[in-house]
Amino acid sequence: MLSRIRNNIKGDKYIWYVIGILSIISILLVYSSTRSLAYKDMQGNTEYYLFRHGFILLAGLGIIYLVHQIDHRYFSRIAQMMLFLAVPLLIYTKLFGVTINEASRWVRIPIIGLTFQSSDFAKLALIMYTSRTLSKKQGVIKNMGEVIKHLMLPIGVICGLIMFDNFSSAGILFATCIVVLFIGRVSTKFIVAIGIGGIILASILFTFSWYFEEDHGRADEWVSRVENWIHPDEDADEFYQQKQANIAIAKGGLVRFAPGKSTQCNFLPDAFSDFIYATLIEEYGLLGGALALFMYLFFLWRIILLLKKSKKAFGALMAVGLGISIVLQAIIHMGVNVHLLPNTGITLPLISWGGTSIWFNAFAFGIILSVSRHIEEREQETVNTSTTKKEKTKVVDEIHG
Repeated sequence: MLSRIRNNIKGDKYIWYVIGILSIISILLVYSSTRSLAYKDMQGNTEYYLFRHGFILLAGLGIIYLVHQIDHRYFSRIAQMMLFLAVPLLIYTKLFGVTINEASRWVRIPIIGLTFQSSDFAKLALIMYTSRTLSKKQGVIKNMGEVIKHLMLPIGVICGLIMFDNFSSAGILFATCIVVLFIGRVSTKFIVAIGIGGIILASILFTFSWYFEEDHGRADEWVSRVENWIHPDEDADEFYQQKQANIAIAKGGLVRFAPGKSTQCNFLPDAFSDFIYATLIEEYGLLGGALALFMYLFFLWRIILLLKKSKKAFGALMAVGLGISIVLQAIIHMGVNVHLLPNTGITLPLISWGGTSIWFNAFAFGIILSVSRHIEEREQETVNTSTTKKEKTKVVDEIHG
């Protein structure tokens, strides 16, 4: 069984290595940062969250394997359907979603009780739809009216709906779409227009939240986070979080190998999710943190190579879009942890504790590997065809020789 699975693993082997290394890091850090919590919540069972996270991660690896076996061109057919489903799902989340940490980002699935962030689904849908539009309708990118209808409007609607309760995710998705448009050869003037339109839309939504929602809505939290990042307030929760993160990073120093010996995880809120990178540095030093950063950048480089090899626009654009969204999220998470950016509340892809967020990222990794698998198969067909032609030529030469 295992040997058959191993033989069926295709795609860029280096991306598989990155996934494996990030998964190992995830297991180590989640166990380290949840021991005390599990001991308190589960009457001394310190491995409870480890096994739970291990199951989630193992299921995620299963998703990657299954999705990478699917022909990536199939996702072009369902991209529009996913986009149409994402809009009402985001609206439902805003009106009736589960509220956690004063933000309504989650939808609870009836009967099984599982919750997921609708923005994760919308991100996949929008990137897939944008890639499909750019590959199928090249004429769209030459006319401003068509750009507004087929690209600017969907991007604005999805990002605008996400922004209500998740500004950072909306910003990452919008930036990703801009990069995909640029790679898809959309005119620079159109991209600038879309960028300006995005800024205007964000300003309108901010104004609406500030003046028409109770206690300024989420706009008050956005302003508070930026202000506390620029001028830290010792009484603010963000200051306490950042202070504990700074202590964790200082304890790690330049080089350290202390798996499971984090002490700041007992004081640092969300040490297993929003601030897991600080926990990583505390246990493995700055070199350990640099290794994690290198993994994401190396992953991005492998995707760029896919872009250069791919002869089909849809697969290349989709792989680049999904890859950039993952890497950009990782870099922003790291920037928050080391106090280069204000607190955003986003996790470290494939490392932080999580359920459905890991599965959505796994789905994205699977699509990227599906594109890679298709490219490898095309290259192998080309090699086989070339070899067959050479053999036929050799046989003909021998006959006439």
